[in-house]
Amino acid sequence: MVTIFALIAACHLYAAPQERASVAAPNTSPHRALLDRYCVTCHNETLRTAELTLDKIAVENITARPEVWEKVVRKLRAGQMPPAGLPRPDKAAYDSFISYLETNLDSAAETNPNPGRPSVHRLNRAEYANAIRDLLALEIDSEMLLPPDNAGSGFDNIADVLSVSPLLMERYMQAARSISRLAIGDTAIRPASQTYNAPQRLLQDDRTSEDLPFGSRGGIAVRHHFPLDGEYVIRIRLQRNEDGFIRGLIEPHELDVRFDGARIELFTVGGERHGKSGPVYSVDLAYYRGDPEQVGYEYTADEGLEVRFPAKAGTRLVGVAFPKKTASAREGVLRPRPMFIDLTKNKGGEPAVESITVVGPYNTQGPGETPSRRRIFTCSPPSDGDKEPCARQILSRLARGAYRRPVAEEELQDLLSLYKSGQEQGGFEAGIQKALYRILAGPEFLFRAESDPENAAPNTAYRINDLELASRLAFFLWSSIPDDELLALAERGSLRDPAILEQQVRRMLADSRSQALVSNFAGQWLYLRNLRTVSPDPSEFPDFDDNLREAFQQETKLWFESMLREDRSMVDLLNADYTFVNERLALHYGIPNIYGSHFRRAAITDDHRKGLLGQGSVLTVTSYPNRTSPVLRGKWILENLLGTPPPPPPPDVASELKESTEGKALTMRQQMEQHRANPACASCHKLMDPIGFALENFDAVAKWRTAYRVGDSVAPIDTAGVLYDGSKFQDVVELRQLLLSHRTQFVQTATEKLLTYALGRGVEYYDAPAVRRILREAAPHDYRWSSVILGIVNSVPFQMRRSRES
Repeated sequence: MVTIFALIAACHLYAAPQERASVAAPNTSPHRALLDRYCVTCHNETLRTAELTLDKIAVENITARPEVWEKVVRKLRAGQMPPAGLPRPDKAAYDSFISYLETNLDSAAETNPNPGRPSVHRLNRAEYANAIRDLLALEIDSEMLLPPDNAGSGFDNIADVLSVSPLLMERYMQAARSISRLAIGDTAIRPASQTYNAPQRLLQDDRTSEDLPFGSRGGIAVRHHFPLDGEYVIRIRLQRNEDGFIRGLIEPHELDVRFDGARIELFTVGGERHGKSGPVYSVDLAYYRGDPEQVGYEYTADEGLEVRFPAKAGTRLVGVAFPKKTASAREGVLRPRPMFIDLTKNKGGEPAVESITVVGPYNTQGPGETPSRRRIFTCSPPSDGDKEPCARQILSRLARGAYRRPVAEEELQDLLSLYKSGQEQGGFEAGIQKALYRILAGPEFLFRAESDPENAAPNTAYRINDLELASRLAFFLWSSIPDDELLALAERGSLRDPAILEQQVRRMLADSRSQALVSNFAGQWLYLRNLRTVSPDPSEFPDFDDNLREAFQQETKLWFESMLREDRSMVDLLNADYTFVNERLALHYGIPNIYGSHFRRAAITDDHRKGLLGQGSVLTVTSYPNRTSPVLRGKWILENLLGTPPPPPPPDVASELKESTEGKALTMRQQMEQHRANPACASCHKLMDPIGFALENFDAVAKWRTAYRVGDSVAPIDTAGVLYDGSKFQDVVELRQLLLSHRTQFVQTATEKLLTYALGRGVEYYDAPAVRRILREAAPHDYRWSSVILGIVNSVPFQMRRSRES
């Protein structure tokens, strides 16, 4: 494999004749001369470095090869070319050349825009769940109903990868059938059970949910949909060790069961003595088991934790927790928190809830008054008389919302025929349910399709209509369908008015549904979703548990949401001096005077923790289970903050590091230096590794450290490095300052990520002029989130589409 070092050597050999050629051509333009002197030495027909050739391309005719020149602009704007250590033009000439390229590219794009042509977009499961919520006022668990979606360009809402198979369509049809029954309240529903499990490594020593009472400990809080008025059963299973013994039965403990915040049962578990010897608890497993009767009790003590109660239909809060035995609000000070408990062996300590199961309904009393029924049944048919007018009203409104447009009469007639068929079999509500099933299972709801105008010339740009714009806007900001206000404006043709469009964007950002930008956009851009599958090695990081995992995720979610709600600058993501913590996370970060499980805003006084680079979520998902990874961390910064991803590694290069050589333990930097000794690795690792070394003071679970443990000794951590443009830094603070000095590049990267998410397709070279325009217009507003979002909404790729080729 040809390395960058070999290419540089070849470039130097090739440079002399090229320079002589440029001197020998007195009529050469200054831009051609700059290319010949600094670029063509590597990017020529002979070497073809990075498959980019610039020796014969016409620099005077930029518009002939925009895909090539956009690649050049990106490298120059990032400061990546010429490579550090090679001759560079002075800053004035460098900037002048970039300006020349961008001006010509932008002018050509304005004259002949290319907005791209998004594919038909299937609703992914997050969009499906939100659409059901907003259409039917019904919360569903789409992860239980539908399989995971494929991702492309970093997101799972990319139309090209949202494939459709017969099996997937069957799942959507099953989901539609189940949802239509739940929404209507089908009285034929038979008893069923649903189990909710607590995370296995969740330490239940404090309040585990904002939905549980103050002064509680451990347990689970869930929102469960009760389909009908009737009776239901809650069964509770306590946590066991690997031998099946229920933990924490030495003393009696109260277990509080609540429904919509009101207590429905208070159990007492533990403290019972059975047989002659009673319980035996010993670290020595040879004396682990006690009297057989006691053993039987310790296996089955939770069998009676079951309560049957009446419940009204609808989504209700079920909570199970242990009241704390002390009223002290600072229990963590009076009784130190245990660092790690091996739940596989331990059967002492305090009991914990493993799962709750909700079963029912029994003795049903009818569908009840639920939000979904109120949303659906906006009229009541006469008891004696024609019920079709009411059915027409209900179905036309539901179909309008589901299809995101007015419903054609023939479409409504198809729904009414299904209604009549169901009505003949089971009455009015059965007819509505059958038609609703067709709406939810139909392509008009499941797919977002845009049609070319009849008079559109082939392969030309046209402005999408207001209804399509409303749909794009809603799925961008809410990951859901347009609401009635947005649809009404679109139907009147008013949405394209710039003042009205801006007002709608600001209204939608202020709406709670814009939280989808946090869970879906930030959750994927910043790799927050990956936290669910991270499993740090317990032997290396015994203090890591699910409490810390959830705290990492909650911190970044609340922090990112505050950026949106306060309309802060995008740049603040790099340097924010605040975050959100609870006691568990504050202890991990070393932030004093934070108590309890509730998250609150806290100032950051340690410069090392400021911004994204100090967040536990980012640092943990870019580590391996047993150690940090300068490679993963450096790659993450290059891809997600600077927009300069390294090429993929060669398929035949080993990724394992040698932790020792000749019997001597190695530090991380020494291991990486050995890895870079392989010429096939060096060209990429010289870009990633130095950036990752700046974060080495954070271990694999984001805890601060000042030295490595190397064998039986310790070694200082060297965090110094150099950026690809030659800029040097000593630690994460100086790296952050360098990133801030590249603030425009960071904002461009963030904008491209957001544009990718908004369009549901990858950003292409022909989108670059639109990105530059968004940045120019957002710059006077300090790149506030609203200015960037408005720029995207007003951009050519968001408001236009290219027609089909002939």
